[in-house]
Amino acid sequence: MSKSTDKPHWLDKKSHVAWLWRFFLLLLVLSVLASTLAHGHPYFEIDAVFGFHAWFAFMACFAALVLAKVLAFILRRSDTYYEDCDG
Repeated sequence: MSKSTDKPHWLDKKSHVAWLWRFFLLLLVLSVLASTLAHGHPYFEIDAVFGFHAWFAFMACFAALVLAKVLAFILRRSDTYYEDCDG
């Protein structure tokens, strides 16, 4: 049995996407503010910087995206890659 493609996905509505953006931004702000309440024991000096874990995670995600784009460019094959094989 195949699913009907007539029914739109709930993420197709712009209002739902906007709600998700607001929710995740609020979650980000709350997590950065929560770091002020917890006393950490930083191993390195940079760990003590306010919001370090938030911007470090952002930079790590950004680096992963850039690496994925570079790998996609390097590993790209032509559209007829499998048609060229004699099999």
